[in-house]
Amino acid sequence: MTMMKRNQTGEFDHNRWLFETKGTYGYGSAFWPEDDMYGDDGNEGMHAGMMDSMDKPWKPLSRRLPIPNGVISPYRLLILVRFVVLGFFLQWRITHPNEDAVWLWLMSVVCEVWFAFSWILDQIPKLCPINRSTDLQSLHDKFDLPSPSNPTGRSDLPGVDLFVSTADPEKEPPLVTANTVLSILASDYPVEKIACYISDDGGALLTFEAMAEAASFADLWVPFCRKHNIEPRNPESYFSIKSDPTKNKSRSDFVKDRRKMKREYDEFKVRINALPESIRRRSDAFHAREEMRMLKHMRESGGDPLEPIKVQKATWMADGTHWPGTWAISAAEHAKGDHAGILQVMLKPPSPDPLMGNAEDKLIDFTDIDTRLPMFVYVSREKRPGYDHNKKAGAMNALVRASAVLSNGPFILNLDCDHYIYNCKAIREGMCFMLDKGGEDICYIQFPQRFEGIDPSDRYANRNTVFFDSNMRALDGVQGPFYVGTGCMFRRFALYGFDPPHPKKMQIKTDSETQALNATDFDPDLDVNLLPKRFGNSTILAESIPVSEFQARPLADHPSVSYGRPPGALRIPRDPLDAATVAEAVSVISCWYVLCLHSRTKTKRNGVIGSAGFTDRSPRMSVTGYRMHNRGWRSIYCVTKRDAFRGSAPINLTDRLHQVLRWATGSVEIFFSRNNALLASRKLMFLQRLSYINVGIYPFTSIFLIVYCFLPALSLFSGSFIVQTLNVTFLIYLLIITLCLVGLAILEVKWSGVALEEWWRNEQFWLISGTSAHLYAVVQGLLKVIAGIEISFTLTSKSAADDDEDIFADLYLVKWSSLMIPPIVIAMVNIIAIAFAFSKTIYSTVPQWSKFIGGAFFSFWVLAHLYPFAKGLMGRRGKTPTIVFVWSGLIAITISLMWIAINPPQGGTTESGGSTFQFP
Repeated sequence: MTMMKRNQTGEFDHNRWLFETKGTYGYGSAFWPEDDMYGDDGNEGMHAGMMDSMDKPWKPLSRRLPIPNGVISPYRLLILVRFVVLGFFLQWRITHPNEDAVWLWLMSVVCEVWFAFSWILDQIPKLCPINRSTDLQSLHDKFDLPSPSNPTGRSDLPGVDLFVSTADPEKEPPLVTANTVLSILASDYPVEKIACYISDDGGALLTFEAMAEAASFADLWVPFCRKHNIEPRNPESYFSIKSDPTKNKSRSDFVKDRRKMKREYDEFKVRINALPESIRRRSDAFHAREEMRMLKHMRESGGDPLEPIKVQKATWMADGTHWPGTWAISAAEHAKGDHAGILQVMLKPPSPDPLMGNAEDKLIDFTDIDTRLPMFVYVSREKRPGYDHNKKAGAMNALVRASAVLSNGPFILNLDCDHYIYNCKAIREGMCFMLDKGGEDICYIQFPQRFEGIDPSDRYANRNTVFFDSNMRALDGVQGPFYVGTGCMFRRFALYGFDPPHPKKMQIKTDSETQALNATDFDPDLDVNLLPKRFGNSTILAESIPVSEFQARPLADHPSVSYGRPPGALRIPRDPLDAATVAEAVSVISCWYVLCLHSRTKTKRNGVIGSAGFTDRSPRMSVTGYRMHNRGWRSIYCVTKRDAFRGSAPINLTDRLHQVLRWATGSVEIFFSRNNALLASRKLMFLQRLSYINVGIYPFTSIFLIVYCFLPALSLFSGSFIVQTLNVTFLIYLLIITLCLVGLAILEVKWSGVALEEWWRNEQFWLISGTSAHLYAVVQGLLKVIAGIEISFTLTSKSAADDDEDIFADLYLVKWSSLMIPPIVIAMVNIIAIAFAFSKTIYSTVPQWSKFIGGAFFSFWVLAHLYPFAKGLMGRRGKTPTIVFVWSGLIAITISLMWIAINPPQGGTTESGGSTFQFP
């Protein structure tokens, strides 16, 4: 028999032996046979086929990757060295005053002490940076993989409600918002688990009809993305890609499908862009019809035909009814701050099982492609005069209430209207942290903001890479990053204001298997009977709270999972929507519901559910995250290989300064509110507390920064310096502090991935914003907090871009603003001071070059930081603004004086020492 199993070369043929003897490798993770039985032991054998997800080895969904010791250890050492040297330096500065200019010495010492304090607040929380990674395959195997207990492969993932906020279709084009919505509807997540909500806080018919067009276009776009695995799934961004679209595409009909889809999208854009004119013409036609009807009625009733007909000019919908929201010509109950609540389910909840397309139903062949679309809802909350609607925060809280009634996704992802999903698996990336072991105390997952349309040099640090890749990554190693207003996935239960789970509140279970906890086990305060008193009169809303808490728990698939839910609990289809549910959702976005909630809780909290929710008292709403951290929750920073989201940012200097002004004003309000981290509870970790204190304090640095920027000029004008003489001790301290700063920058670039150029751009804009927007924010915040006075800064365009096709045309647009005054004054004063001091030193009897060099060095330091600001004032390339002539003249005068001093004219007389450089 052995001879029969040999091949032609005479060697034993193992493959032939396996085939003829029906041998097998057995069962395991390397190979799993498809036969019915292994062996002849009947029903006692191991059944072949699919392995159940619970039978597979347990694997974590995410990993924490520490920074290499070769980078983080020197980084921490340099922080310690600079901290110690700063202490000795300040001690030396205080004990060695400049007797010749005490006022100059005192101002400099006060500023340096504040800078040291500010540096500590900013640097110390960076001691523990970390990186994280996710395992999407393990997430798929655990929640989506078909198994004997789930043969159809129905997903066990929790639901996600995605919020998109917009307010004004003139400032936020509907086409941009529609593209964001389309990227959400096409995201790679179980269709039946997604619900998209668009909040139109302006109540505009233009936005409403644009969203209806988007819902119709999604019927083609979403299956097209699934069929060909399109990235990104924002059609405007996808069709604007310059690279080869056929790369990594395997289907033969891709080119034909893409051509059809591009034509459909172009028609879609034409319809969206034509909506304003279409709505106007429609409204005019209906208005003329109403006038004719009124005139006919007047004639039939015998009225005076000469009496003018008064018909309110309304905004009409396509079905011939009045639009219940804001009209183009404002009227009572139809203005931006006075209109009814609107809730429209534009795409109903999909069926729980896939709905496969075919070749005849649609323009493109979607055979074997799931054609279902996620639920899509348009919401415009009710607004009435006399109510404080709290801007974006109030709109977001209205979405929280409405979504709890309609879909009740245990997780909420909010996006700005111009921030679209760039990575279709971004939601799954966040779920890897929320559903992992130990993820029950995570309140939100913050994704970094990435931007498009920014000039290559990033002149005004619009990308904020130092903040997003350095500060936020460092906070991830403490208690978690800040909430920055968009691109954040929340746990709904944490947003309601409840505390995280605590082991002491749990009843000790003696069962051998891990069991899901009851709501009262998770939080003793979660009494369903008391929820209406805390969350309003809506029964559906109150009943949804414990459900959302249970569905957000990780799987109880490991003995160490204390707060788990049983596998398969979320495979049950959701109930279909009915008229009563929709009516309940409309009621919770009304003004009276918010008013009742205020009266029940005896506090005015933006109509917030419970005692948390979204709040507008912060830069980018960071107080929302602060309140959760203050309750003991933690957050996670999720940096994906492919950017999760992308959006737009202002590249114009004035717009950028006004953006920073809004953020800084919110920080000043935080400092003077009860949300000041100095008043936080013990649940807020020490390093996290320092970071939040820095959020409220950093605008006040502008006062000291402006004084310090004028000190070099004052030194040059007065002939004195901040120290008596440039002795060795001062220079050594200065050298060590500078070298430590450079070393910290290099190591920070190493562990954060920020480029050196981006770090330098951030330093430049820190001084530009610190001498302009931050100072105005301090003044504006103090006036608002103390006197209740609000100041608005208007923009005046000074020049316009000539080339409309230049995508960076706005970069060269010069808009005058009062925010520009302080940096201009600082730059001009320092330039004049350098020229004045240089000429004065050259022609002095005993030149004091040491004092000139000290003042000139720091003046050049200030001017180097202000270079992007000066470049922004110059406008478009190729033009020669007045400031160029001013700079050129000053440089020419300085060079001329230097030449005369070094090489005086023949026969002239100069005083001794006047033509030579004598350094001490």
